[in-house]
Amino acid sequence: MTYVLAVVLGLAAGVLSGLFGVGGGILFVPTLTWLGLTQLHAEATSLLAIIPTVMVGVWRQQQYGNVRWRGALVIGLASVGAAVGGARLAQSVPEATLRRLFAVLLIATAAQIAWRTKSKRQ
Repeated sequence: MTYVLAVVLGLAAGVLSGLFGVGGGILFVPTLTWLGLTQLHAEATSLLAIIPTVMVGVWRQQQYGNVRWRGALVIGLASVGAAVGGARLAQSVPEATLRRLFAVLLIATAAQIAWRTKSKRQ
């Protein structure tokens, strides 16, 4: 039953992230913690879930001629290094602190979306 709920919540989070233009992790991590994962495991799972999405996105965008491979390689290598460093840092931070920091990220993301929406209306 938990897997079915995870799939339903994942689909809903995917639709919402597509509608609002935010990364799925903003929605997936709280969903995974709600399903019982620790903050650290939810963040790691969310990062792993990005890989197939990135692969499909690159494949589709390459067909349109939109991929700049040199820049993609630089960004990809920097992301791998940052993910490894971030994972090490996250392991040394208490669970409660990780949750608070993620909450700050969620609030900042909501504020950015609100700001962009307000700016576009004027």
